[in-house]
Amino acid sequence: MKQYWNEIKPVDAYQAASNGMLHEYDRKVISFLYQPLIGPICYSLYMTLWNQVEENRLWAIESSHYHLMNLLSLNLPDIYEARLKLEGIGLLKVLVKENGEDRSFIYELQPPLSPEAFFSDGMLNVYLYRKLGKNHFLRLKQFFTDDRLDAADYKDITREFQDVFSSGNQQQFLDEEAFEDSRLEQSKQYIGRKPAETVNAKDYEFDFDLLLAGLQEAILPKKALTKKARSAIEKLAFLYKINAVDMKKVVISAVTNDQEIDIELLRKAARDWYQLENGEQLPQLIDRMQPALLQSPSTDKQENRLIQYFENTSPRQLLTDISKGAQPSKADLLAVEDVLLNQNLPPGVVNVLIQYVMLKTDMKLSKSYMEKIASHWARKNIKTVKDAMDLAKKEHKQYQDWANGKKETTAVRRKKPTRTEQLPDWFNDSAEEKEQTSSPSSDDKDLEAKRQRLQKLQEKYKK
Repeated sequence: MKQYWNEIKPVDAYQAASNGMLHEYDRKVISFLYQPLIGPICYSLYMTLWNQVEENRLWAIESSHYHLMNLLSLNLPDIYEARLKLEGIGLLKVLVKENGEDRSFIYELQPPLSPEAFFSDGMLNVYLYRKLGKNHFLRLKQFFTDDRLDAADYKDITREFQDVFSSGNQQQFLDEEAFEDSRLEQSKQYIGRKPAETVNAKDYEFDFDLLLAGLQEAILPKKALTKKARSAIEKLAFLYKINAVDMKKVVISAVTNDQEIDIELLRKAARDWYQLENGEQLPQLIDRMQPALLQSPSTDKQENRLIQYFENTSPRQLLTDISKGAQPSKADLLAVEDVLLNQNLPPGVVNVLIQYVMLKTDMKLSKSYMEKIASHWARKNIKTVKDAMDLAKKEHKQYQDWANGKKETTAVRRKKPTRTEQLPDWFNDSAEEKEQTSSPSSDDKDLEAKRQRLQKLQEKYKK
């Protein structure tokens, strides 16, 4: 838990706040649309903070994180992890004030997207589709929709304001004491509803200059690339891995007769492009590779080829290579997908994580162990393969303690002999510990075969 104490402690104070009024309908949106993506602990934290804000108010009284731990029956690391997920998905804004050793936080709840905005977001709706499957996704979509009222045969006879109200004696009205100064004090704010902000891929950069250069040939005016259109293009490029050259075709197919970009047509064109290029399945994070902006060549020539392999291989392909071409299990894919989504680690960094975890846990992809290291790397803002390798070397003793804590418990219960600790080849020789290995069983032979294939991959890219 020590690594969390630099960020948050039980004695730290916090105040729950709301960025505008949250409505009862928001509970359904968060329960059915957000909860599958963030999990029950995040959902519970959000609802607890919401309930601490009094009805028809925007602020709650100050409390300590120790009080919050008791309310949720959770330890501090779990609360901190849940807080990070709420921040990442756009449901929480965190402010901090430090006064010497004292620290206080403001947890400002953000309203969720409306169902219409969520299902047309371009990222969140795709992740929800992947999480729930087609049938459940469509049922949820149906739940948040209703039939349009057919008013074609009706005539609008609604009166205007001036048809009903008169201005009266304006001078008398202005003389009223209640109207002496209607300006709101700077320390006050009206209680109302604030618009929800969409989730953006901030670490992703799209080459708009190259796109504009190509669009000039199609005689598309620059004014068509509005702020809304640029945001949609950037988000779709991130989601479907569309470069600027291919995006030109997608954008042109979404241009209307009025020389404007139709956002819905743009999304459909991007989805059609992806399915033509990759088959019928929508994209998965696990099939992504390290973005070019985050690729960093190593100064060590032997290590450089292995780094390039990690940067140019998707996590799914790495798992396939380790299994000698066999498809990875669904459980392993979901575990890696969760790390990519929840911890926001680049694919190349996750490849280093997969290799390290598998060698430390007898070639079994331990989800809890992987998530524990991944959350540490996310807090350290690890973005490149080289940085991931360096941090793994530096923190090896800590990670070893995490792994051994689980292994010792298992060993006492099952009384199995310990195996030789395996480490990636990019570790220093001094980091390895030599132990005696017992005669292998049939399961051990299968694990050893996988381990040898993983080591051959390392040797192949270090030559």
